[in-house]
Order: sequence, then structure tokens, then C-alpha cells
Amino acid sequence: MSFSIAGKTAIVTGGANGVGLAIGRHFADAGANVMFADMDEKRLAEELGEQADDSNIRFFAGDLREKLTIANLLSATIGAFDQVDILINGSRQVIPSDPLDTEDDSVRTLLNQNLMPALRLSQLVAKRMIKQAGDDEQNPAGSIINLSSIAARRTHPDLMAYSVSTAALDQMTRSLAVAFAPSRIRVNSIALGSVMSASLQTTLKENRDFRNDIEKHTPLARIAAPTELTETAQFLASDAAGFITGQILTIDGGRTLLDPVAAPAH
Repeated sequence: MSFSIAGKTAIVTGGANGVGLAIGRHFADAGANVMFADMDEKRLAEELGEQADDSNIRFFAGDLREKLTIANLLSATIGAFDQVDILINGSRQVIPSDPLDTEDDSVRTLLNQNLMPALRLSQLVAKRMIKQAGDDEQNPAGSIINLSSIAARRTHPDLMAYSVSTAALDQMTRSLAVAFAPSRIRVNSIALGSVMSASLQTTLKENRDFRNDIEKHTPLARIAAPTELTETAQFLASDAAGFITGQILTIDGGRTLLDPVAAPAH
């Protein structure tokens, strides 16, 4: 069975840069219709403006922490492509946190940013997938893929809030996989190690030693390019992965094989 996603429609959040942009472009090149969603309208227009509207690419700008925005995103996707078969929850934020600071609200902030939009969008998209699939039990209804992090399983004091939010995302993946399975919707997660995202690029510019630290604690001794994750996402989205659900697939260059507590985990 091939990894074909041609003719399917995907929503990709966090689609203005980094991993989300790379996955969305790869899906479009593979023949899927893609709705790129992000808060950064300017960046979306810069990256996709020339391709949008007259091809299999569209983009949607809005704050997905708002329920109405999520509903509007789904409506825009259906309006453009008539269906939705794949959801990539790729919008993530990393902020430092201080576990001893009682005024630090970063856990709440990142749960609202990294978890709740993914949950609400998954619920809404799942309802649409169920409606599309009808009663044919041989017809897969859809695939949902969450982009998580090895921070869910690692311990780094400065990343406590990020770790909590990604651990919650992994458990949400498992829970929704079981809940959606009777409706023939698969839910999986890709736990990322260090990938050259926009936020990591900024961090590396500010701290030149950070790259060396990451590479030292990664057996493959490098940071991944966003494009290295795209075919894994395509596999999980395709019918070739039709019996895979509730799994957390780790792509980290071997980082989680080591056990230094203080190693950065994003």
C-alpha cells in the first residue's frame, strides 16, 4: 500500500513557519489540498500568497485559542475544498518557566496555547469527518496528527510549563484515539526532539552555546531540518497507517536514549 494522500484535504495549524509549513508544503506537493492556519497573517502571506487561491493551497489567519476562530477555520476549509480528511495540530509555543515563582502563569498559558486549541479543533473536525464518512465501515473517516515533544518525557526545570503542556497533549492523543476509533478516525502524535523551528532559530541566535549543548546530548549529533519530518507525517496521514492509532512516534535523533536531566528538550 502506498502512502498516497492525493485528493485528500488537510488542515495544518502552525503553518506559517517551521515544521507546520514544511508538512503543509509537502502534503500539497503530494497532491493534497492544504489549509495552512496560523496567527501570523503576514508570514502566511509572505510564504504562501503567490500560491493561494488558484491552487490546492489556502491559508487562514486567526487566534485558535478562540472557539469562534476554530469554527471559522473549519468553515473556510469546507468552503474551499468541500471536505477535511487530515488534521495536523502543529501550533506550539515554548516559553521558559520558573517552578518556584508563585506568580508564574506559564503553565496555564501553554495549556491554553498548546493543548486546548488542538483539543477543540480535533473535536470539531472529528464531527465533520464522521459526517463525511457515512455508514460505510470500510471507509476510513480521517487521521489526526498532533505535533508533540520529547519534553513530555524529559525533565528540565526551565521548561516545566512546556513539558506539562506536551505531556497533556500526548495523553489527549491516547484518549481521543480510543474515543474516535469506533468512528474510524485515527489519532497519533509525533514527539519531536530538536528541529530547526522558527523559535529554535531565535534561541540559537541569542545563545551560541545552545547548539553545542543540543548536539552533545543527541546521538546523531545534529538538529533536524523540518523537512525530515514530513514523510513521517504523510505516512501517518495515509491509509498505509490504517491500523495505527494512539501512538506517540518519537523523532529525536536518539535524544531520549540518553538520560541527562539538564539537557534541553525542545
